[in-house]
Amino acid sequence: MDIASFKRIASVGDLEGPGPFALSAEGVDLAVVRTANGWRAFDGRCPHLGALLGEGELEGDHLVCRNHRWRFELASGHRVGGPECLSSCPVVERRGDIYADISSLRKDVKNKPALRKVSALPGPRPLPFLGNIHQLDPTSAHLILERWAARYGSVYTYRMGGARAVAISDPGLIHEALRQRPETFRRYSKMDRVLAETGLRFVFNAEGDAWRLHRKLTVAALSQRQVRQVYPHIKIVAERLIRRWRRLASDGGDLDILDELKRFTVDVAALIVFGHDANTVEQDDDPINKRLAVIFPTWSRRILTFFPTWRFVKLPRDRHFDRCMAETLEWLSQSLAAARERAAKGAAASTFLDAMVNATDENGAGFSDEVIIWNLFGLVLAGEDTTANSAAWAIHLLADHPEWARRLRDEADSLLGGAPTPGDLDAANGLTVAGAVANEAMRLRPVAPVSVIEANVDTSLGDIEIPRGTLVTVLSRPAAVSDAHFTDAGAFMPQRWLEPPAGAHDLSALIPFGSGPRMCPGRSLALIEMNTILALLYKNFEVERRGRPEDVKEVYGFVMSPGGMKVRLRPRA
Repeated sequence: MDIASFKRIASVGDLEGPGPFALSAEGVDLAVVRTANGWRAFDGRCPHLGALLGEGELEGDHLVCRNHRWRFELASGHRVGGPECLSSCPVVERRGDIYADISSLRKDVKNKPALRKVSALPGPRPLPFLGNIHQLDPTSAHLILERWAARYGSVYTYRMGGARAVAISDPGLIHEALRQRPETFRRYSKMDRVLAETGLRFVFNAEGDAWRLHRKLTVAALSQRQVRQVYPHIKIVAERLIRRWRRLASDGGDLDILDELKRFTVDVAALIVFGHDANTVEQDDDPINKRLAVIFPTWSRRILTFFPTWRFVKLPRDRHFDRCMAETLEWLSQSLAAARERAAKGAAASTFLDAMVNATDENGAGFSDEVIIWNLFGLVLAGEDTTANSAAWAIHLLADHPEWARRLRDEADSLLGGAPTPGDLDAANGLTVAGAVANEAMRLRPVAPVSVIEANVDTSLGDIEIPRGTLVTVLSRPAAVSDAHFTDAGAFMPQRWLEPPAGAHDLSALIPFGSGPRMCPGRSLALIEMNTILALLYKNFEVERRGRPEDVKEVYGFVMSPGGMKVRLRPRA
């Protein structure tokens, strides 16, 4: 065996237990496991949607993908119940280090024959210098991009100032693009600059080796195993929310349901991630969510703004944003200082933050305060806006379909008995009607309808040539609401997730958590939170949406929110 062809991938001392371990060498992702017969190393990306298999689980002699539970035999790499097979590569242990020969796993990076150039694609007419950016209102950009898709097709071009963009809504092209991150495609570089200038570089906007480092830290906090351990925290916050809503319901006023749900998701994230009981649920004045309500829309507006005025002149709204950022980072810094104090006293790690304080990188060095705070912010972001908005959209849709509100309530009554909330993770997972409602809401009202990536190299998508620096705008909703992919796609039909209809039911057209190796690591936690929220709301209250359905608007501001949505609650007898 020629050890010269092998690349070092880890130190044995850093790999505790059997795995799996998400490792990499020269941009090639690996899933490495320790078996009774020695080390095994597989291609690190699931052949289904490209998720990182090293983030999965071992169950007996099988490697299980954490996202859609595909199972692969460790001995052969074959998928249980399917024709797919994982590629493997030789792996050896030498003097306390692990080495792998990745030559057989390297992908052919040569461009596929491209039949069309970007300039030949249809699209709206751009203006000189501005392109089409003047047409993209930051609060409704997703609707404009979707209207262009309806007019010009599933692949079209437009301009963001001087940058050429290709918009895609075909599921095949979307998965092809997202599976090639972070090597071939990266997040929009302007987005990275907007976030980085506020001092943030975390898993959301990190790239390359930095992304792998941040991803490793983040996944540890959001694994299915960790969600099971921290579910009691979710239950505590849920019970507080019921008490708050009973009090507010007795007052008879209208509630901003999105604000209420953000209290829940922020409190859950704070307890899970760094053991801090923010308890915004029981506060009338909620400073944390008020700050985040400024931060996210500001990012969205700046990403779509042609000229960065805030870098030269600070307007009042820019100064307000700066204060919100500083106060949020100070809050996180205080939590980190408390964790470091606990570690100095020898306390056992009980939260994700404690684990980060005690963790070391591949060279045995601890992580800096800056890196830890970046990732704390990212986890608060992931746990706050997206889940709360998805649940709010589900409540909006249920207001127009009371038969499903009744089914959801009946399920909660049947499975939970006299308990006001799911008692444990298994009870929350058993709420299949709530899960079906959540899936249908994410299909019709995706909170991330647009994402923008950028080509790192000259490449291609399908039969389209994609030069380096070209922006690729992923539109996730058009395919999900097309009859070509889902039967009666425009209708709210949660039953399609309980008993798939005889017609179209194309799961590849629904990507609420993304696809590929950068698929959202918080998927499991988000689904559990939505099940819990919907069950506790409809089990304990009668829910009435105030105003007309058309008064609730889709407002884009980093995520898509139900603007103007108010509800009135009445306690159930």
